[in-house]
Amino acid sequence: MSVKGTLYIVSAPSGAGKTSLVKALLEQDAQVRVSVSHTTRSMRPGEQDGVDYNFITMEQFDALIAENLFLEYADVFTNKYGTSRVWVEDELSRGVDVILEIDWQGAQQVRALMPEAVSVFILPPSQQELRKRLTGRGQDGSEVIDLRMSQAVNEMAHYNEFDYVVINDDFSTALAQLQAILTSQRLRLEVQHALHVDLLNDLLSA
Repeated sequence: MSVKGTLYIVSAPSGAGKTSLVKALLEQDAQVRVSVSHTTRSMRPGEQDGVDYNFITMEQFDALIAENLFLEYADVFTNKYGTSRVWVEDELSRGVDVILEIDWQGAQQVRALMPEAVSVFILPPSQQELRKRLTGRGQDGSEVIDLRMSQAVNEMAHYNEFDYVVINDDFSTALAQLQAILTSQRLRLEVQHALHVDLLNDLLSA
């Protein structure tokens, strides 16, 4: 009997470590893939089409919206970002677990369409540590950091909409907790029954 993969939504404020945690998880867990978003923004140096993003035109993006082919999409400044419904559903049907790295608003859209999705919110250990991480990037001035902190507080207010919360204080601990969520989902009765039906029948035979 085939087992459908699980869809995971992972959200976090900027600086909480979501991207690093998901990258590390992918390196140690061969049963999960991360969805590659579609975007209308220009490709940056070092990026690869189909790896970092699927780069498409605004006209192509709007056509996909019209055909209802996105699980979720958002306008970010002058560009659009979206998650392919077809790709996600194909991967899940093959038994592959899929991670969507999206914000809380995208998470609401996905849960409305796929309520069985498992959602995880990554939190920093404190506002002070979050500001330290954002400042440590060396990319933004104090005004931009203040804006990002304000946005982060607004985003973190939605943590209670998610199934699981992981506090990224110690990276190794947070990674182990994230892996534990995936492992526990794979050990659910219906999954184990589908995977081991012959064994279970043999164990219960007279």
